[in-house]
Amino acid sequence: MTTSKTPTYAVIGYCITILGGSLVKNELQANRRVGGFTGHSWSFPEYGCDKKRSVGYAQLQRKKNTDCVVKQSRRSAMDVRSVWRVLLISCLLHENSAHNDFFTSIGQMTDLLFTEKDLVTSLKDYIKAEESKLEQVKLWAEKLDALTATATQDPEGFLGHPVNAFKLMKRLNTEWGEVEDLVLRDMSDGFISNLTIQRQYFPNDEDQTGAAKALLRLQDTYKLDTQTISTGDLPGVSSELPYKSSLTVEDCFELGKIAYSEADYYHTELWMAQALRQLDDGEESSIDTVTVLDYLSYSIYQQGELERALEYTKRLLSLDPDHQRANGNLKYFEYQLAKQRKVEREQKVTEEKKGREKRETDKKKNFIPEKRKYEQLCRGEGIRMTPRRQSRLFCRFFDNNRHPYYLLGPVKQEDEWDRPRIVRYHDIINEREMEKVKELAKPRLHRATISNPVTGVLETAHYRISKRRATVHDPQTGKLTTAQYRVSKSAWLAAYEHPVVDRINQRIQDLTGLDVTTAEELQVANYGVGGQYEPHFDFGRKDEPDAFKELGTGNRIATWLFYMSDVAAGGATVFPEAGAAVKPMKGTAVFWYNLFPSGEGDYSTRHAACPVLVGNKWVSNKWIHERGQEFRRPCGLLPSD
Repeated sequence: MTTSKTPTYAVIGYCITILGGSLVKNELQANRRVGGFTGHSWSFPEYGCDKKRSVGYAQLQRKKNTDCVVKQSRRSAMDVRSVWRVLLISCLLHENSAHNDFFTSIGQMTDLLFTEKDLVTSLKDYIKAEESKLEQVKLWAEKLDALTATATQDPEGFLGHPVNAFKLMKRLNTEWGEVEDLVLRDMSDGFISNLTIQRQYFPNDEDQTGAAKALLRLQDTYKLDTQTISTGDLPGVSSELPYKSSLTVEDCFELGKIAYSEADYYHTELWMAQALRQLDDGEESSIDTVTVLDYLSYSIYQQGELERALEYTKRLLSLDPDHQRANGNLKYFEYQLAKQRKVEREQKVTEEKKGREKRETDKKKNFIPEKRKYEQLCRGEGIRMTPRRQSRLFCRFFDNNRHPYYLLGPVKQEDEWDRPRIVRYHDIINEREMEKVKELAKPRLHRATISNPVTGVLETAHYRISKRRATVHDPQTGKLTTAQYRVSKSAWLAAYEHPVVDRINQRIQDLTGLDVTTAEELQVANYGVGGQYEPHFDFGRKDEPDAFKELGTGNRIATWLFYMSDVAAGGATVFPEAGAAVKPMKGTAVFWYNLFPSGEGDYSTRHAACPVLVGNKWVSNKWIHERGQEFRRPCGLLPSD
């Protein structure tokens, strides 16, 4: 969010509150001049002084010029209302422009918690004010109730006392007007004004949809059932944590509806079934069983399961026999099911055909798509590390060939993988440095950028719900394909911005032996709900000759990645081609070469960031380029050198 916009919104919010109050005030003043309300409508003429008066108005028998007073007051109120509408529309337009893709960064979502806390405090203040107002009205009513009960027993005797007669005149002429003012007093001004100002920072429908899709993505990647998600008993979440949360029927229904809007009938069925299960267990909800069954039966039908669709439709009709759509579906499902059974009876499948289909299926099983490899590695499955290879991985104290700075205080280096060689440095960045990097980056976090493979220009990675999605190169075909998801926000920090950034850059240079003056700035990323980055290369391939042309420093020779937070579950960096998985560990960094010494790309470095299941993932990375490494990492003669 940008603080520069806050004063503008504050003024708009204030003006809306003031103008709204003026509108009510003007109309109330006009009403009081002519004698009050008639039901729920204003009791004065609609158009001009020459129009026939309403019955309520005529009974008041005011002076002849009262109509004109009302007309002027209503004109004034209408003018104020017009200005109020214009400002409200302007506020809404600005609200849309201020939207900031909240769900793509847990770090920025934390601000929303404090915003909500402030609104709750404001709401409680409003409740106290309303209670105080009602208490005053209640005391007045009780006082007058006792007085009128006594007075009406002997009206003439009561009014025979001159003090009582005076006080009756005073009450009806003055005090009841004060009660009217008290009852009509709007105690919500402060709360509405605060809400209007804060609303500009609220998430919108896109955020809600994005967060819902993230839950569905986590469900698929980590093979979680709906009951596990609904109860909040996720892997890595302790049952003793105070902030463990569960999903209501309304929440499950909303997840199902979002899946339904995307024609994702598989997830629609799962979440509508969960909503139905919780309703059957007795959970109270504003969502009725009939509505859930309507979505559930149709989503099952769309997946070709006619018998189950028919079963749920019959259950729906047992609850609501007059449901028009269900009655139509019942006849259609019965007809389609009868037709399907007839075809099945007539169709004779030979054993030979069955055997052939089985052999073809077995062949297909041998091929595992990259997405499945990626998801398996995220779950800790499919890691290809043999005991023999494992025996060649070591931990050591590393001084980078007796570097003066690390000669007396070497760092802890661990071999994470052999092909490609991935090393991890332990305790390489301290808590104070990590917090400073986060502090510098957080105000500047925005949707992550990628290098356009055609132009080489850095562009926003529209990986999510955007109609114009970014493209990447398919590793098998070499063709441009849609880049599916990168749910994160990033910021770039230059060395001159703070001594901590400069010190980190120098540390990377000292330990890698590579020149970082031609490297890209330190990129800081914070992953959002279910935050991930699907399989990709850091380097530019041969079919992308201009991938980093804008930078003029050659290809990305190596990647250095800091982990600046622990992640309770998920969030690993995986290498699908190599079958490797590297778990985030706070205060550590991993390093690998993207290019062989010959300058050829190492395709086994294709990697991905797994969805964050539980926790908050902060990373920062340094992409080191070829320029300046000529004597630091000499070229090899063979392509794989």
